Amino acid sequence: MSEKTKERLLKQLDFILELDKEKQVGRQTYLSDGSRKENDAEHAWHMALMTMILWEYGPEDMDRFRVMSMVLIHDIVEIYAGDTYAYDEAAKETQKEREQAAAEKLFSMLPEDQEEEIRSLFDEFEKYETAESKFAHLLDNFQPVLLNNASNGKSWREHGVKISQILKRNKRTKEGSMVLWERQLELLEENIRKGNIIDDR
Repeated sequence: MSEKTKERLLKQLDFILELDKEKQVGRQTYLSDGSRKENDAEHAWHMALMTMILWEYGPEDMDRFRVMSMVLIHDIVEIYAGDTYAYDEAAKETQKEREQAAAEKLFSMLPEDQEEEIRSLFDEFEKYETAESKFAHLLDNFQPVLLNNASNGKSWREHGVKISQILKRNKRTKEGSMVLWERQLELLEENIRKGNIIDDR
């Protein structure tokens, strides 16, 4: 192995080990059985599998590998920035700044070409313009709805979440897939009827 190859490999392995810390970043969404809250790594893994299973509901020419890559990396900045709960308005005010600083720190660990590649995926997700980023955002919003529904709205009830908050967060979700958005709306209506979500419309 050449020194150049070894240097590159060591950078990559250091980055991979740093990513292990994502398993320690807690989220507010419970597992489907309600036994505990998921972590960021579990959230990303779940969305990667959702990409494999649900891709047919996205645009025909969508690059599935790009979507999968985006859902796997979009939250890794939370290793340094921490998770920002979807309905914590105060924390959301500093979220972008914290995550951009974290991205600089984390991605710079990689060899330059891979730093650019990962940064490009992260930025594409954040800009929310391409078909792939829109589908990735849909999954990012739909996955917690599925888990909340399965756990009888446990997290929603704990936080007193209102339907207006959910709809505000999901104002562009339908751009990713109308079929999956319609199913998400059905689940939300079911949980309003059950009293898991406050109906403030």
